[in-house]
Amino acid sequence: MSYGDIGRVETSGASQGTAQQDRLSVSGVSASYQMAQIDVGRMARYKTMIQRVGGRFGIDPAIIAGIISRQSRAGNVLQNGWGDRGNGWGLMQVDVSPRGGGHTKQGDWDSEEHLSQGTEILVYFINRIQNKFPSWSREQQLKGGIAAYNTGDGRVSSYQNVDACTTGHDFSNDVVARAQWYKRNGY
Repeated sequence: MSYGDIGRVETSGASQGTAQQDRLSVSGVSASYQMAQIDVGRMARYKTMIQRVGGRFGIDPAIIAGIISRQSRAGNVLQNGWGDRGNGWGLMQVDVSPRGGGHTKQGDWDSEEHLSQGTEILVYFINRIQNKFPSWSREQQLKGGIAAYNTGDGRVSSYQNVDACTTGHDFSNDVVARAQWYKRNGY
């Protein structure tokens, strides 16, 4: 893929706090893999759409699946498509809060239109990180773009602390590990 190889992105996986959401006794990559596996049944409903959208935007479908798993647990934690106390919309939790992303929701929460919107936002942030950190490798820029999807590119200031301002201080590391699991399992 033109944005880097998700399989080559370094990751420490989910924090203990994130792993506790599923009452897991482990953290790190193992916890991320377990959470991705828990979501795989629900994720299967969206696989064809995820692959089409990934192909359209040049994004590895496994990355989209990793974001969906982290953000909404493949829709399992949403209330009528909404999450994050009404600030996030859909499987990819597009930020509609005026103090956050300020996006206008597009499509139904589980539609291809929504996945396209979320993926377009992700690509925007990857490009912003590429411009901000041109000396980073493609894989580092990809991870930085994933962090920026959660927190904005202005809050990504170094690769060593890429998740310093993300939800749970592990967003990109957890998404990358989940995406790596999905990549190995057919996405």
